[in-house]
Amino acid sequence: MIQTTPPEQTRPITEALPESDTSAVETPKVKKTNKVKTPNSGRKSRIQEFGLQAPSGGAKNFVLDTNVLLHDPGCLNRFKENHLCIPVDVLAELDKFKGEQSERGANARQVHRKLTEMFSSGEGVTRGVPTDGGGTIRLVIYDPDFCEKNSEELGQFLRVFPDRERVDHRILAATVLLMEHNDAPVVLVTKDLNMQLKARAVGIECQDYLNDKVDPEEVSNYDMRSVDVDAAELQRFASSGELEMEHERRKDIVLNQYVLLKAGEKQTMPARLGGNGTFVRLQIPEVLRIPDGHHLKPLNLGQKCLIDALLNPDISLVTCYGQAGTGKTLVAVAAGLHEMFNRRYNGLTVSRPVVSMGDQLGFLPGSLDDKMKPWLQPIYDALDLLMQPTTSQGPRRKKKKENVGEAAPKPYDELIERGVIEIEALCYIRGRSIPNRFFILDEAQQLTPQEAKTVVTRMSRGSKLVLVGDPAQIDNPYVDSRSNGLVFTRNRLKGQAFTAHVSLSRGERSPLAEDGAQLM
Repeated sequence: MIQTTPPEQTRPITEALPESDTSAVETPKVKKTNKVKTPNSGRKSRIQEFGLQAPSGGAKNFVLDTNVLLHDPGCLNRFKENHLCIPVDVLAELDKFKGEQSERGANARQVHRKLTEMFSSGEGVTRGVPTDGGGTIRLVIYDPDFCEKNSEELGQFLRVFPDRERVDHRILAATVLLMEHNDAPVVLVTKDLNMQLKARAVGIECQDYLNDKVDPEEVSNYDMRSVDVDAAELQRFASSGELEMEHERRKDIVLNQYVLLKAGEKQTMPARLGGNGTFVRLQIPEVLRIPDGHHLKPLNLGQKCLIDALLNPDISLVTCYGQAGTGKTLVAVAAGLHEMFNRRYNGLTVSRPVVSMGDQLGFLPGSLDDKMKPWLQPIYDALDLLMQPTTSQGPRRKKKKENVGEAAPKPYDELIERGVIEIEALCYIRGRSIPNRFFILDEAQQLTPQEAKTVVTRMSRGSKLVLVGDPAQIDNPYVDSRSNGLVFTRNRLKGQAFTAHVSLSRGERSPLAEDGAQLM
């Protein structure tokens, strides 16, 4: 699951930019005919042979770019009753990735298998076969020797983009031909920003693949929801720890969501929506106790809600958004150690995806542990801070000379050797079954939705999965702030009885880190 640096041919998957006003720029555009031309019988046969005409009218024709298939191999059945068009140049581009031992390679192989299954009926692959959604899927062929001689629109396109060898241009040319031979709308679906700009420059309608994108407000607004109550209700909640509320007042609040009950400006109490529409009080200790180490006390309301979710045995999946310095990783590790030492779980596993910021330094020497340590160093830092024994107030003893220069053992080394604490990269999780573990996945925003699904489905009975990250800090070129694995998991599983979500907005690392995260 290690993401490799994309080759030159690979177009990074990023969020689509809004359409800009190009009225002041005169750009040659492909003229979209209002009426499909009536070809002669030989030419009509070639048009059908190349898949340029839809099996039936009325439904839209969606042309899928390579990056959409690599991003979500299951997209082939998500366009309902519309016609899907796969240019053969997309198949050639997929072939370059099928040998990769990565999530991208696995997705390419899955697409090949799915297409082979769909076209196994024996019907012509360019004439269209039915999909599960009620539409059709077909391959589209762009043949320069035939098409350029018979298409005025394609000639205009090639004057703008004369390079016929670029895969991007061949996919766009196939889209132009589809526009010429179909009355129904033709839409290019791509996650490549440059491809979208080229398409719009020549009058091709294009869209981003939005099936796994979340609402922009979900990743931009970290404020806790407020619920207005009267003073008597708040007093009853403070004394009993529960407050029932009718559906109309909580209709937009999902199960296990954290809210702030508010009676006036100064009277507030945090609560979590439990079953049967009842708000319940947070159940958190005064401090998270780490034997022979440093105890951790929550410093703000968001951290209190996070600890409540982490210590709740009925919640097996916790997702947490938070900018740098909010303490999301440290609180999660402290809660995991607290639960592990209280024997509620057999051990603690902490992992993170191997995605770097900026240029990499090449191959690292040493064993596998030596190679992975730079990637996992933030996790070791959190363990050092929490498990380092407090200094004694008595007189210090002189160190023996033979110990001078030797590295002092870490307080967690023995636990790692016994397998009680696991610190590992995420690339080796496929195929595992993880029972009775407190599993923390740091930097989860670097995952693709498919990788996040792989992690979630590894959890066995008795395990708790904690996904933490900052959707605004994306170093993976194949996801963005609205389509990464962290926000995808949160969006698809919210409202389930076993999930909870917390957003941290207040930084606690330092004033410098807080202002840097807010202002830079």
